[in-house]
Amino acid sequence: MEIESHQQLHMFFFPFMAQGHNIPFIDIAKLFASHGVKSTLITTPVNAPLFSKAAKIWGCESSSNLATTIEMKEKFFKATFLLEPQIEQILDQHRPHCLVADSFFPWATDVAAKFGIPRLIFHGTGFFPSCASQTVILHQPHKQVESDSELFTIPNFPVEIKMTRTQIRSLSEKNSESIMTKLFKESREIEERSYGIIVNTFHELEPDFADHYRNVFGRKAWHIGPVSLCNKAAQDKTEIRGMEASLDEHECLNWLNSKKPNSVVYICFGSLTNFADVELLEIALGLEASGQEFIWVVKKEKKEKL
Repeated sequence: MEIESHQQLHMFFFPFMAQGHNIPFIDIAKLFASHGVKSTLITTPVNAPLFSKAAKIWGCESSSNLATTIEMKEKFFKATFLLEPQIEQILDQHRPHCLVADSFFPWATDVAAKFGIPRLIFHGTGFFPSCASQTVILHQPHKQVESDSELFTIPNFPVEIKMTRTQIRSLSEKNSESIMTKLFKESREIEERSYGIIVNTFHELEPDFADHYRNVFGRKAWHIGPVSLCNKAAQDKTEIRGMEASLDEHECLNWLNSKKPNSVVYICFGSLTNFADVELLEIALGLEASGQEFIWVVKKEKKEKL
């Protein structure tokens, strides 16, 4: 699509409805806007107040309101496909120059293509996990071992990574009919037909994998992070997260600042992962036994049970 010199570039941003996706998308929209780009966020109505202090919003249902059952998650992911005709209507009405849509919306590429609009994929994870999963899917090394517990090495990879089949079961179960499995598969396949991806990371953090993704897979990719740096004041960061800075947060930062560089491990399993209490306890005991200093982000409702 050609853009006349007098036209202001207009970008649409469409996050998946979860805090771990909404927050970086708001930051990304603010980052683009700071460079003179007209930036518009698309979402659904329920959680729109969380966005209102940061940007112009059409409104957001949120996975944070979901029950913890697999059944409810399946229904939620299935419901996201019902947004397709509404997004098509919005694109037809406003005709932005580009659509940046979450990787969990594989159908967004075809919708954007109807109007000659390039679609960029946003990846919530970094280049390392993207490269690892794509390489395993491409080369199928888990099929060369005889048992689920036997180690295999990820081939054609910048570093040596050994895994077992039990660690990648969601990738290797071809016969799975779950909505989530199908969604992940479609999301991976659509990368080849989309214009490119943007990742909330920076080259110095994972240079080998940033280069590997572009050179080995031959896809366009841009590292634009850490996008939270667009928030110059602490209040800006806390407002889009729907909370105020707490005493615990300041104590955590003070503790972190007292440690040597590269000595603390950050642990987070994301907002959609749910562990049984016994599993959380085993993880906690393992971390303590390792002797490694760490920061572990745990969902509030789980903290109360520990």
